[in-house]
Amino acid sequence: MEPPKQIAVTAPAPPPMVVMLPSPGMGHLIPMIEFAKRIPLHQNLHITFLIPNEGPPSKAQITVLQSLPSSISHTFLPPVSFSDLPSTTKVETIISLTVLRSLPSLRQTIHSLSVSHTITALLVDLFATDAFNVADEFNLPKYVFYPSTAMALSLFLYLPRLDQEVHSEYRELTEPVKIPGCIPVHGKDLLDPVQDRKNDAYRSVLRNAKRYTEADGIIENSFLELEPGPIKELQKDEPGKVKPVLYPVGPLINREVLAQTGPNGSECLKWLDNQPHGSVLFVSFGSGGTLSSKQIIELALGLEKSEQRFLWVVRSPNDKVANASYFSAETDSDPFNFLPKGFLERTKGRGLVVSSWAPQPQVLAHGSTGGFLSHCGWNSVLESVVNGVPLVVWPLYAEQKMNAVILTEDVKVGLRPNVGESGLIERQEITSVVKCLMEGEEGKKLRYKMKDLKEAAAKTLGENGTSTNMISKLALKWSNSNSISTATN
Repeated sequence: MEPPKQIAVTAPAPPPMVVMLPSPGMGHLIPMIEFAKRIPLHQNLHITFLIPNEGPPSKAQITVLQSLPSSISHTFLPPVSFSDLPSTTKVETIISLTVLRSLPSLRQTIHSLSVSHTITALLVDLFATDAFNVADEFNLPKYVFYPSTAMALSLFLYLPRLDQEVHSEYRELTEPVKIPGCIPVHGKDLLDPVQDRKNDAYRSVLRNAKRYTEADGIIENSFLELEPGPIKELQKDEPGKVKPVLYPVGPLINREVLAQTGPNGSECLKWLDNQPHGSVLFVSFGSGGTLSSKQIIELALGLEKSEQRFLWVVRSPNDKVANASYFSAETDSDPFNFLPKGFLERTKGRGLVVSSWAPQPQVLAHGSTGGFLSHCGWNSVLESVVNGVPLVVWPLYAEQKMNAVILTEDVKVGLRPNVGESGLIERQEITSVVKCLMEGEEGKKLRYKMKDLKEAAAKTLGENGTSTNMISKLALKWSNSNSISTATN
């Protein structure tokens, strides 16, 4: 009698893998994560984040990455050194150099992954196009994930031409810059790193912008109803011109209610529970924004004089730069020490001031929140749109002045206070704008317009919505791709 035949059982092949490379900074990581979380809902794909850093991972990075589903993994690339750079180096330069100096470890990590996985695409953040070199070595389709506005993306694509045509500083131009598909914007309102053309930051942005046309596609965190002009222009077929395919997939925000919000979170939400519907102005300048000590005093006294309810996330001032907290929100000084004497006592009950952090998604989703005084970071703007909360726009750095132009002059869901002769937004101006938003007729008009955007955002992310279909299209493309890297590289 013959022995029974052995049946070989082979383990199923792992699903195709998409590699995502974010630029440093939580404002870049979060929207890319929100995009990544939606991909496996459409196809059996594994996402892995390869994260460049200039130091050890932050607590915030570790917390958010460890909370992700098993279909998303991550690796922190070895930190790079900047000991050779002057202390005055701009954030944008540091971001790009972090990626550039991480290329050897990126190359090695992708090679290791390709031994056991079929990698079908490399997706990089807006300042990470140097990684295209590695994608080409492994024959990988390459994509840009653009976490900001379609207007800013349009500027990036237009910048090489603008650089050739304009010979002065952009802020010196007497006529507004006409970016294709966008409302005209004054040169002084273009993103910060292009304001000094002799600076490394400008050259870094220009270098990245020139490589965008190499991408197989650009994934844009916006949607048609919010930015119809630039999105239609970017999707337009132009004979004889090679353009990356545009995939508008926004608004991508984190809407999950955190199980543990910490003492600040619990305090904020309990306090909001006891306020009238739509009565509270939420005041926050994001994870990276800082005000000067004089500006904090003006803001405090303006809020006090407005007699409106407010929830203010206050951070210790910085009198030199507006993005002092970009890489680290930690500070040794108590921000309450910089508030006007007696301010907390005088506004007790009507206002709540918390230090450094609040659970912003939950605050904006709360029924008591009726307005948002914001630095106009795009993540914050999208959270405001999704929750239908109109804005007081207070741009600080990066592309935030351009975002403010969109919100006040294009879709008209925000008010922008004027800067006084002192260089500050003064208390009287703050009082006036806050009262106008929270109880004036103009504020009501903004609220109605924001309600329409909220409904459009929900529709585009719903079943068969435009953004949902774009994500599904990308997932299908990546799961079927066979022009991919293998262990032979």
